Amino acid sequence: MDAPRSTPNDQPRAQADIDQLCINTIRTLTIDAVQKANSGHAGAPMGLAPVAYTLWQEVLRYDPDEPLWPNRDRFVLSCGHASMLLYSLFHLSCIKRLKDGKATDKLAVTLDDIEHFRQIDSVTPGHPEYGHTTGVETTTGPLGQGCGNSVGMAIASRWLGAHYNKPGHTIFDFNVYNICSDGDMMEGVASEAASLAGHLGLDNLCWIYDSNTVTIEGHTELAFDENVAERFRGYGWHVTHVADANDCNRVRATLEEFRETKGRPTLIIVNSVIGYGAPDMQGTSKIHSDALGADEVKKTKAFLGFPQDKDFYVPDGVRERFHAGIGQRGAAARAAWEKGFAQYAKEYHREAGQIERCLRHGLPENWASTLPVFKPDAKGIATREASGKVLNAIAEELPWVLGGAADLAPSTKTKLTSEGMTALEKATPGGRNMHFGIREHGMGAIVNGMGLCHLRAFGATFLIFSDYMRPPIRLAALMRLPIFHVFTHDSIGVGEDGPTHQPIEQLAGLRAIPNLVVLRPADANEVREAYKVIVSLKDEPAALILSRQALPIFDRGKYASASGVARGAYVMADSDGEPQVILIGTGSEVQLCVAAFEELKSRGIRARVVSMPSWDLFEKQDKSYRDTVLPPHITARVAVEQGSPIGWDRYAGPSGAIIGMHTFGASAPLKDLLKKFGFTPDKVVEAALRQIEQNKAS
Repeated sequence: MDAPRSTPNDQPRAQADIDQLCINTIRTLTIDAVQKANSGHAGAPMGLAPVAYTLWQEVLRYDPDEPLWPNRDRFVLSCGHASMLLYSLFHLSCIKRLKDGKATDKLAVTLDDIEHFRQIDSVTPGHPEYGHTTGVETTTGPLGQGCGNSVGMAIASRWLGAHYNKPGHTIFDFNVYNICSDGDMMEGVASEAASLAGHLGLDNLCWIYDSNTVTIEGHTELAFDENVAERFRGYGWHVTHVADANDCNRVRATLEEFRETKGRPTLIIVNSVIGYGAPDMQGTSKIHSDALGADEVKKTKAFLGFPQDKDFYVPDGVRERFHAGIGQRGAAARAAWEKGFAQYAKEYHREAGQIERCLRHGLPENWASTLPVFKPDAKGIATREASGKVLNAIAEELPWVLGGAADLAPSTKTKLTSEGMTALEKATPGGRNMHFGIREHGMGAIVNGMGLCHLRAFGATFLIFSDYMRPPIRLAALMRLPIFHVFTHDSIGVGEDGPTHQPIEQLAGLRAIPNLVVLRPADANEVREAYKVIVSLKDEPAALILSRQALPIFDRGKYASASGVARGAYVMADSDGEPQVILIGTGSEVQLCVAAFEELKSRGIRARVVSMPSWDLFEKQDKSYRDTVLPPHITARVAVEQGSPIGWDRYAGPSGAIIGMHTFGASAPLKDLLKKFGFTPDKVVEAALRQIEQNKAS
């Protein structure tokens, strides 16, 4: 029997049929992956499949053949536990895998990769990982972080557009879409980020809130019954609603509503049901599921019209449908952009060069030659003051450096003051001074989002408040983003503010994060050298730890050059002949070591001072260099730092002395605190003499 001829009236139904087949393919790939892994979350990807498909297929400006196209729309899955939604979309869209920053002929996510979901060395880990799986725009999993990242991305899009778009040339205007969950909405970091997004009027930002009313412990009524829509209206967002996630027409309409809304970010609240297995797709779900079970998988496939005996099955026509949608639309948009950028580069050569350097983390020639050099001064200046001077010099040379503080710019000295470096506000999206407000957690996540768009973004606050920022700092290190944070008021030197503001364990905590470069410079010239390290980083974030109080600027004619900062630790002062004792310090305590060195020298005792601004950089040096700085056979050592002693035994040695903080601080003038807690040259001298005697005895 011949197949019936199609008529014009049949075409919409045929398109709807193939679209539904695509949606159901996302669902079946998900349940097969979770079932085989016996681990993962199938409910959210199944419920959100129609929403994500409509967005990708009809709206998202993204070219699967060129995943790094600079003006692509960004898609963030803040609810990273729904990662199979991403992996299914990546596979069906045929996103090309990157190698050395270039697209290859291999798929980013193959069917074999999906079959190895959550397995060792796979590109389909349990939560999406930036840099590990092509197409993933940011590492998500800790809820709320992707929300903050998306705000940073939207800020970056507007900033890049404000700086580089020219009449007739729109180089940057990408939109940012973020799918978030009930859990994201409960996390404070999402609220902080949403508040700032509303304040800035980020109309290129769209959050799609999957309101399925379910979390791990059960129904959200257990802990969450607020009116999210009214909350976001209070933040200044445009709020709209999709009553049924399966209503693709309504999803399409709300996405168009987002694109037509000006001056406000958009929240689309989507009601979905986490459920699978039951014939009406409305059944009770296993929320923190390992797998559905073989029977439930078969029932679900039967309901969806898929073969029950085929796993990881992609029906004919599905990939072709994706190619005809996001594939062709994205390729055309990218080709038009590249043609436009080529013309732009001819007309605006300087700006095009800046864009290219920004995107590859390149640096102008001789950029460091303008950094200030500080003259010796016994009174000196606080390293936070020196930082402000160096940072402003860097900002003059690198136009894509921008950032700000969590309401503490006057204290952290991070305001960029050169001409044209205005505040970044709703009416001035190209400003370079961010006002994050008292939102440290949100600041960290937003800075990460800006860094993901290749801006050299920074945040600043007191070191004690790095505790509020630890999750995004950790994620920056995991993603290897070259952002940086300026942490001032680094010790009991805070003085009268007392133990609530005096950091003790924070340095140890930051040093424990892999891939994070922590630098605590001893004087103004070490600050300059620390910034040279930071700006040169391409795949590591940095934390710069600075003093509130003035520190002497050392005479580098008398003591070694501060350029040794680049190697993490260096011999700053040395004796004639082999040292009898080594004094190791960081930051404000190096002056104590130098003073003790001079006293010991006057007594005829040979000492060495090692300034160790960065454990991380020192550990990267070869063993011969490390042994030159800290000869293994010289075991008489004193380490001095106004922080937790945890970890210092690595450098002081098992029998060495550590002068550190073993309790919280106190509220008092600095001179009294230093005396109370033993941070004086005399105490360092006493410890050095004891070390020498102990080593004689041994």
